Amino acid sequence: MPIVAAVGGIALPALVHFSLNAGTPTQAGVGIPMATDIAFALGVLALLGSRVPASLKVFLTALAVMDDLGAIIVIAVFYTVEMSLAYLFGALAVFGLLVALNRLRVMSLLPYLLGGALMWFLMLKSGVHATIAGVLLAFAIPFTGKEDDEESPSHRLEHFLHKPVAFLILPVFALANTAIVVGAGALQGLTASNSLGIIFGLLIGKPVGITLLSFVAVAAGVCRLPFDLSWRHVFGAGLLGGIGFTMSIFITNLAFAGGAEVVNASKMAILLASLLGGTAGFLWLKLLGQPVAGDDDMDAMDFEVRASGEA
Repeated sequence: MPIVAAVGGIALPALVHFSLNAGTPTQAGVGIPMATDIAFALGVLALLGSRVPASLKVFLTALAVMDDLGAIIVIAVFYTVEMSLAYLFGALAVFGLLVALNRLRVMSLLPYLLGGALMWFLMLKSGVHATIAGVLLAFAIPFTGKEDDEESPSHRLEHFLHKPVAFLILPVFALANTAIVVGAGALQGLTASNSLGIIFGLLIGKPVGITLLSFVAVAAGVCRLPFDLSWRHVFGAGLLGGIGFTMSIFITNLAFAGGAEVVNASKMAILLASLLGGTAGFLWLKLLGQPVAGDDDMDAMDFEVRASGEA
């Protein structure tokens, strides 16, 4: 279900932006409202604590991860100016080698780090955005899938990177990429078709796309809604999905490289939509997000029904 929801949360915001910017110089911004900021979305959900079902937290986490993977694929495919097939095939060959090491259960972290650095370099030289190399490397590093996973290379690397990423890389990224100049024409920039496409894409396209495609998938029997969730929970998660921030700003810098004014207006639109989406999602789930009957409760009810029938 999170995969299906992520597809809706990517497609409809992009369609909203495209409908307002098709054939214009700002059409390249179609990828901006596709992304969800995982950290901020989960941060808002964490503020609600036990007032929301546990499965909603799992659903939003998986949705946001799939959403960002989709955004990274869009970056690799649509924001690549020139491509060198030789370097690209070289990067894929390194990825294949790392996957082979994974299958052979090579648990030393060093070969994956060296191969990852080489893959990043080759991907960068290929013209495809090097972000995709990090995603591929994450798939190649072994993990056990057990609760006690402390010895796997993936677990060790994750915990080694946690503090540098949280306290150095993300703050530097935020400071370097979110600088906004608020001038006399700032409000006018928010009424431009690109800004409106971003705002409506994140505020309307995200919750509607996530909820609508999830509903279609459940109605078609592709997946089911967890028993402790209702559609109001899914819509609330969709509102939180409208928090774009980091990935949206990242795509903005790629889409409008060299266009300082449109980049600045896009950032303002992203921050405004993210603030409104996060606030709306928090208030919606605080008022309407109480858990309903959980899976365990339903299993117990089913057992009681069957027991009484047998009696």
